[in-house]
Amino acid sequence: MAKPIEGEKRAFMTGNEVVAWAALAAQADIMYGYPITPQNEIMHYWTRLGPKFEKKFLQTEDEISAGFTTVGGVLSGARAFTATGGPGNILMQESISMAEMMRIPTVMVIQQRGGPSTATVIYSQQEVMLTTHGGNGEGHRIVYSTATHQDLFDYTIKAFNTAWKYRFPTFVLGDGYQAKMRESLTIYDPEMRGVKMVPTVPLLGQEGMPGVDREPSLLRNTFNTEEELYAIIKDYQQEYDRIAPELVEHEQFACEDAEIVIISHGVVSRSSKMAVHELRAEGIKVGYFRPITLRPFPADDLSGAIAKAKLLLVVESAEGQLVKLVRQNLYGHSILPIEGLLKPGVGVTSEEIVDKVKALAAH
Repeated sequence: MAKPIEGEKRAFMTGNEVVAWAALAAQADIMYGYPITPQNEIMHYWTRLGPKFEKKFLQTEDEISAGFTTVGGVLSGARAFTATGGPGNILMQESISMAEMMRIPTVMVIQQRGGPSTATVIYSQQEVMLTTHGGNGEGHRIVYSTATHQDLFDYTIKAFNTAWKYRFPTFVLGDGYQAKMRESLTIYDPEMRGVKMVPTVPLLGQEGMPGVDREPSLLRNTFNTEEELYAIIKDYQQEYDRIAPELVEHEQFACEDAEIVIISHGVVSRSSKMAVHELRAEGIKVGYFRPITLRPFPADDLSGAIAKAKLLLVVESAEGQLVKLVRQNLYGHSILPIEGLLKPGVGVTSEEIVDKVKALAAH
């Protein structure tokens, strides 16, 4: 059978279409999902493209079922994934918590929408805390925040490998703007670029006698005593801390002499990047820092980037969710003042960032 993508090619498509093509390129076997704007077209494109390559899809009765059937698919050894946003993200937290507890490598694509509750079906960055620390555990998960359609393609592929290599739930955190808009990108066969997909294996129903032919599988999410749970969580935390340096990713420039460093993530970083270029051209010493992994957060990299700064400006389409992550991860590193350009559920333009920085610089 022909591969979904032979070699590489330029394409012009919506972000949701990008995700479907990336999942095909990553050799995903099945998508489980339930309709919710703004991720619906991921399902639509997958159901159109998938059958051509013997891929499967199951629409469930709600997002709770979509989350748990994804977990079940992964347990069977399938390279399974789901996608949602807003209220669906909330409803899937129970299944993701179970995946954290049982170390099930689930992959979830989140296209953020305005909240709380139904709110708007358009856009926001208001699902950061939910996605990075949702559920009733310690947030042992990996979250990639995408800014471009190229990111959506690259990190959707990467999410499958990260999940299966490290056995922690992995998220691709996009948004409604990325989901719906069209832009150019390069789609490619991962193998052509030397990216080998981590093989999947059944976590249940393996061949052979446990303890004789193979190591037994121990998948538990219920414990009898406090001490038993404590030992497991501490072990997971040590493992998470160990792998965090391998996982963290960020993007930065013009921070070497920056007096003000702009921190943003996702699609807002595109405006921040434009603003920094404009401000630098006017002689204002401003730098750009974008965390790509929101969980684990690139705290040491940020600390180095702001070494000469006098002020930090956090820009986001939420009321301080990224600010909280920045403060938390700079604790013990820096006591720099933090200003915010916070627009929950609304896009941020480069002009607004330029005006804000000039006002801060004047003072």
